Amino acid sequence: MNNCKNKKINFSHNDITTDLYNLYKYSSYLAVDTEAMGLIHGRDRLCLIQICNELNLTSCIKIELNNADSPNIKKLLEDNKIMKIFHYARFDVAALKCNLGINTNNIFCTKIASKLARTYTNKHGLKDLINELIGIELDKSSQSSDWGSSEDLSIKQIDYAANDVRYLIEAMNKLKIILEREGRYELAQKCFKTIPVHSELDILKFSNIFEH
Repeated sequence: MNNCKNKKINFSHNDITTDLYNLYKYSSYLAVDTEAMGLIHGRDRLCLIQICNELNLTSCIKIELNNADSPNIKKLLEDNKIMKIFHYARFDVAALKCNLGINTNNIFCTKIASKLARTYTNKHGLKDLINELIGIELDKSSQSSDWGSSEDLSIKQIDYAANDVRYLIEAMNKLKIILEREGRYELAQKCFKTIPVHSELDILKFSNIFEH
């Protein structure tokens, strides 16, 4: 266990415990993020998975080199009764599938939602989104870190990683209000359903298949 800025974070290797799984499985929402060695699927391995539910139960799971088995995380992310919230889901869903064979479903992407809702700005990064909607400025100084190191992650890294999921559910709720007000929520839902397809295309290096 780690305590960063007085917020409890469950830290584990490769998977969450059965006890944590039994708490998470009753969630309505799971905010999810990942950290990897880079941005190329198949070359850059998945190193960390972060999850947080509506009760602010937050966990960071370090994926060890050559490990390909996280059954409790897999059950949660494939549970169609739980909505999974990502920021730029396309990358994370591909990383989870490519590295752990997880087929994530029931997805809400705050980046897609932001682009459909916040048409008054071109700033759709997580830091800008959380700052505007929730009034919290995220510290991104640990974004470019060696997440795959065999050494334990620093408190600063763990806190950075946890912050990337702590506010996603609240951001989703605020974005839904705008999308519904502007008549675009149904369109957003249609976009979310295509994410697993786009992620699989990315894994297979067919990223530009929809271009002319």
